Amino acid sequence: MSALATPAAGTHRPVRTARPSLARLTAVELRKATDTRAGFWLLAIIALVALGMVIVQMFTGSAEDRNFADFFGGAQLPVGILLPVVGIMAVTGEWSQRTTLSTFALEPRRERVILAKLSAAVLMAAGAVVASLAWAALANVVAPLVTDANARWEFGAEGVGRVLLFQVVNVLVGTAFGLALLSTPLAIVLYFVLPTVWTILGSTISAIETPARWLDLTTTTMPLLDGDLTAEAWGRLGTSLALWLAVPLALGTWRVLRSEIK
Repeated sequence: MSALATPAAGTHRPVRTARPSLARLTAVELRKATDTRAGFWLLAIIALVALGMVIVQMFTGSAEDRNFADFFGGAQLPVGILLPVVGIMAVTGEWSQRTTLSTFALEPRRERVILAKLSAAVLMAAGAVVASLAWAALANVVAPLVTDANARWEFGAEGVGRVLLFQVVNVLVGTAFGLALLSTPLAIVLYFVLPTVWTILGSTISAIETPARWLDLTTTTMPLLDGDLTAEAWGRLGTSLALWLAVPLALGTWRVLRSEIK
C-alpha cells in the first residue's frame, strides 16, 4: 500500500492568499474617494452646480438654445472644473490621512494601487456624465412647460462619447497632479494656476503664441464639447496631454513607487 505523504511535525506550509482583483481594488478606491466628508460634499456640490447651470439655461437665452444638447453641454463646464479636485483628493488623501501604510500593506504592488485610483477616477467621470444626462433630460421635459423652449432631443452617441472623453481627460489630469505632488493644497493650487498662467502668457507674448495653441489644455479640450474635431484639433489635444497628463503621471508614478512609506 502507498502511504499519504504528510508534512513533518513542526513544519508549516506557507499560506498563499489570492491577490485582490483590479476590479476590487478599484471599488475600494472609489469608496475611499466618496466616503470622506470632503469627498461626499464635493461630489454633492458638483451635482448641484450642474443642476443649477441647467436651470439657468432654462430661463436664459433663446428658445432655440433650450434643448437637450445645450442643457447637457452647459452642465459640463462646472463639472469639468470641480471633478478633477475629487481626483486630486482621492490620491493625496492617502498621504494626508496617513493611510498609505495600510493600503500598501494590503496590496504591496503599488503600481496596481495607482491603476485602481486612475480607474476609479474614470468611473467618477462616467458617473458625472450620466448625472448630467439625467439633469439635461429632466430640463428638456420641464422647459416647454414653463418657457417657450424648443425642447429638441437630437444628440447622438458620438456626442456623449466626446463629452465623456472631455471629463475623463480633466479628472485624469487632476489625479496625475495629485500623484506628482502628494499634497492636497499644493496640487489643487498648481492644477488651476499653472494652466491659467500658461494661457495668459500665450495670449500676451507673441513669441509663444503658436506653441500656446498646442499646449493650452483649456483650448485643446474645447473641441470635445463643440464637436469641431479636425485632425489638427486631435494633434493639439494629444500634444497638450503629453505635457499636462503624461509628464505629471510619469513623475507621480515614479515618486509613489520609490517613496518611503511611514
